[in-house]
Amino acid sequence: MRILFIGDIVGAPGRRIAVDRVADLIAQERLDLVIANGENAAAGFGITPRIAEELLGTGIEVLSGGNHIWDRKEILDFFPQEPRLLRPANFPEGTPGSGVYQGCARNGVPYAVLCLQGRVFMAANDDPFRAADRELAKLPAEVKIIVVDIHAEATSEKQAMGWYLDGRATAVIGTHTHVATANERVLPGGTAHITDVGMTGPHDSVIGMEKGAVIKRFLDGMPARFEVATGNVQMNAVLIEADPATGRALSIERRRYLIE
Repeated sequence: MRILFIGDIVGAPGRRIAVDRVADLIAQERLDLVIANGENAAAGFGITPRIAEELLGTGIEVLSGGNHIWDRKEILDFFPQEPRLLRPANFPEGTPGSGVYQGCARNGVPYAVLCLQGRVFMAANDDPFRAADRELAKLPAEVKIIVVDIHAEATSEKQAMGWYLDGRATAVIGTHTHVATANERVLPGGTAHITDVGMTGPHDSVIGMEKGAVIKRFLDGMPARFEVATGNVQMNAVLIEADPATGRALSIERRRYLIE
């Protein structure tokens, strides 16, 4: 089974490359399942119902979220209508939406996607490790393919989650920091892991934002309005091959795609 996980989609440039490439990649790479993090898809902060529908229309099956998922208030009422849009499962009880989605891939294999958010240098949410235990325990036994998005700031926390879920998830993919790491591997228990998958959007930037304004903020410490950059648009992703019978990952490869 071939799974593509696409890194954080940032603004209009990130959406444009998703629209440009995803449908073709499904055919070219023989993809059974496509997942993307979409919490920065609306001008770099949040996501709207229209954008969620646009991205899901490209062939992406599930959109995961993170700390910016509520930035566009119009998304709150959309969550009950679209279960394929996830917020972290360890957000407080009673918040809109869900952190888990179960579906059936193109090849007929059942799968689940779990979204979690870290706590180190981030908002104080519930424990993502115990939330993972709780949500995984609810999945039916026939669901072997399980992909986890750990949306976190700290490398240590994302690596720890990979080891914690080794053998219990097909893949544990780090998101949020927008810079791809070079530590992709299949852990001993059969879980594919990378600390951060990277970003889908403009790479002539500072994590997607126009670099001049960000540099000025570092220099003078004054408030500034950040705008999404435009240059060097890339899609960072990982391609995972997995055994659908066991849920174990067989390989994980970093991929970088450009607009054709």
